[in-house]
Amino acid sequence: MFELGTDGPAVIVVGVDGTESSMRAAAYAAGLARRQGSLLAVVYIQPMGTLGGAEVGVAVAQAGREAAAELEQQLRESAERASHGTQIRWEFHTAQGDAYGGIVEHADRLKADAVVIGASEKAGHRFIGSVAVRLVKAGRWPVTVVP
Repeated sequence: MFELGTDGPAVIVVGVDGTESSMRAAAYAAGLARRQGSLLAVVYIQPMGTLGGAEVGVAVAQAGREAAAELEQQLRESAERASHGTQIRWEFHTAQGDAYGGIVEHADRLKADAVVIGASEKAGHRFIGSVAVRLVKAGRWPVTVVP
């Protein structure tokens, strides 16, 4: 259905993990959201521990929560510095699990019109595929990969 006066994405999802490329992706997505008047949904998927044992699981979960809180604070401070008098509507979402699956779940649930992600900095991903490549291959949204 055509909507008069709407053009561009209403919701932009950006995946962050604290790496330099993911923070560049967040900055790029914030600029898009500001220019388009879109909602920016920042998604951090906490990696799950693969080691056994209840103590390890609790420690990994706590470390994930701390990393999420630190990332959210870092993003909040960056947004305030870069706002230049314009407000960017944004939300921070976090969950535990696989990065690809978590981003897909959030993008579907939020009805994302676009997904932005940083290029992988891991050498092994050239051979087995990165989250960015998997998102592009999914073909469900326009995906921008930021180097």
